[in-house]
Amino acid sequence: MELFNYYRSSASFRVRIALALKGLEYDYKPVHLAKNEQFNESYAAVSASRLVPLLRDGEAVITQSMAIIEYLDETHPEPPLLPKTALERAYVRGLAQDIACEIHPLNNLRVLRYLTRDLGLAEEAKDRWYRHWVETGLEVVEQRLGKEGHAGRFCFGDAPGLAECVLVPQIFNAQRFNCRLDHVPRLMQVFEACMQLDAFIKTQPSACPDAE
Repeated sequence: MELFNYYRSSASFRVRIALALKGLEYDYKPVHLAKNEQFNESYAAVSASRLVPLLRDGEAVITQSMAIIEYLDETHPEPPLLPKTALERAYVRGLAQDIACEIHPLNNLRVLRYLTRDLGLAEEAKDRWYRHWVETGLEVVEQRLGKEGHAGRFCFGDAPGLAECVLVPQIFNAQRFNCRLDHVPRLMQVFEACMQLDAFIKTQPSACPDAE
């Protein structure tokens, strides 16, 4: 397998974690978003959207981090990243989508660049935008864990899965932009538990071969 990704991309980080949890080997293919390498014709030949991550598994090409992770879970079912019952899977998917669909799209690199380059927002205003959506979005996930949570060290039980693949990269980004995190103690407990595991330690941005 080949993973086209950018070390600082939280969506790419999600897939790196999933691959590590599964113990799967892959070729790391860096695409430097800050240098606009996603717009190179060589990458356009692979990705119509020119986004990362992209997983190439033989002849198959899979895009979008959530789809990639579920593809990996279906083709390599052990260890599972989703629970056994339909209701439990819906709960975990909901937590993951609270981050991947509600927080991340407002704060990815394309959006932040548009705010500053096209709309003329100052860096301080852009960072304030970022912090608002991350802090309020994570608070929703925190409340859900408090009201609907299942006992265990992680979002669901005592093993990390889909929710942690999405949560940990978002916390990394929140820390990078100096977001407030003292209002989400349950999430931070899950984060700290994850960061004791090799699958998260060895895939974090600073551990990537293209890290700067």
